[in-house]
Amino acid sequence: MRLTGLLLAAVLVVATAGGASAADKTLRFAVVPKAMNNPYFDLSRDGCLARAKALGDVECVYTGPVEHEPASQVQIIQDLITQGIDGLAISVSDADAVIGVIKQARDAGIAVITFDADSPKSARQAYVGTDNKEMGAELGRQLIKLHPQPGEYITQSGGPAAANLNERLAGLNGVLQGAGWKLAPGSPSFCNDDSALANQQIADLYAANPNADAIVPVGGWALFAPEAYRSFVDAHRAAYDSHKLTLVMPDTLRIEVELLRDGYAQVLVGQRPYEMGEKAMDMLLALKKGQTVPVINYVGLDVVTKANAAQFLK
Repeated sequence: MRLTGLLLAAVLVVATAGGASAADKTLRFAVVPKAMNNPYFDLSRDGCLARAKALGDVECVYTGPVEHEPASQVQIIQDLITQGIDGLAISVSDADAVIGVIKQARDAGIAVITFDADSPKSARQAYVGTDNKEMGAELGRQLIKLHPQPGEYITQSGGPAAANLNERLAGLNGVLQGAGWKLAPGSPSFCNDDSALANQQIADLYAANPNADAIVPVGGWALFAPEAYRSFVDAHRAAYDSHKLTLVMPDTLRIEVELLRDGYAQVLVGQRPYEMGEKAMDMLLALKKGQTVPVINYVGLDVVTKANAAQFLK
């Protein structure tokens, strides 16, 4: 029987560099990802920890469901409210499911922002992350650049209720279908941020649509399990090498850039999760001081090809 992310949730608290230990001197800000088994969020954790250390009077608490489970995420947020956390930065798994618990946090005087994935109808005070519709559109533009002739494309998402991923799908589909591309039957599949499932779904979709010209997921889940992903590409190496199959992939984690460098994708369109973690600490601190912050804060995108992969890896 699979254990839930709630039962497996882990908490990481790092003391600040300033040495302050009194409760009235140190603010505790939590970064709550969709899933702690997704290495993408490790970068937000690292940014949070580094910025908290630099600020000196802030502690970064990194906690969330191990797996992508919206109900578990809500329960963990409720637990943090009970513990008296000073601020929350949430990558929202289900935009509607968190509305109640975010209101509960705000009613308790807790500063709340979202990062990476938003819940715009909630009482959150600000969002920091990617312009997700633009990211989807850029994925589409990169495919058209590589494959100007319209064809059929396969896509994949994480959770169907994740607002950020739905925005990416809208951006991707708008650009590609506006240029004459057709969505393959069965797309998008939803992998719930599970890397093994992501690879299996891509393999199944391509088997069902062997004439598809491109695979363009809106998240990098498959590449986070590199051996399985390599096996898929190698199984279709002839189609890939002849440019019959184009692979446009999201995110620019080191393992993904290495895969691109080694010939397992043509282009990556990447977010900046480390910067999201850094900015989350600054924004929560400002809010706790009674300052205002912009409601929407975009951190930009990176496009990586073989031409700049080596430089990006540095």
